[in-house]
Amino acid sequence: MMLLDLFLTFFKIGVFSFGGGYAMIPVIEHESVSHGWISSSAFTDSVSVAGMSPGPVATNTAIFVGYKAAGVAGAIAATLGISLPSLLIIVILGMVFYKIKDHPVTKSIFYGLRPVITAFILFAACRFAIQNHLVSSDLWKSLFGIIMLIIALFLLFYKKVHPLVLILSFGVIGVLGGWFMA
Repeated sequence: MMLLDLFLTFFKIGVFSFGGGYAMIPVIEHESVSHGWISSSAFTDSVSVAGMSPGPVATNTAIFVGYKAAGVAGAIAATLGISLPSLLIIVILGMVFYKIKDHPVTKSIFYGLRPVITAFILFAACRFAIQNHLVSSDLWKSLFGIIMLIIALFLLFYKKVHPLVLILSFGVIGVLGGWFMA
């Protein structure tokens, strides 16, 4: 029964979630914690591991939650549950969308979904930062982080700096900043 519950829950998440893996994280957390499969703090750890692992973050998180709940069989059930809707939906929508892709209503729907998806991703990022104490109560540390964020966005958007260069550079800057602010 647990395996069926895992499959159906993750199938439901897969069907009704839009915007990619990070936008699905709040829904996965709510369902996983409310079913008692994982604690909120363990879920935060699972998202960290899922983000560092190769592959989609939502699928990796589903694997982790399924494994915690019911071992290897649970990981398989959760993975199938979260992946199968996407496969089915993409095949069906691909056939339909090809015929209606230039219709004004279709374009309007996707335009309207953008801010909501952005809000889901921002919400997940904020919850993650708060739960992992990445947001500091020290004004200078928070201000330093905000300035680094603005500079990183500027370099990504306008200067087209490679993300790997930013990760390495800002890691060094973070270490140096940590020494000066300690």
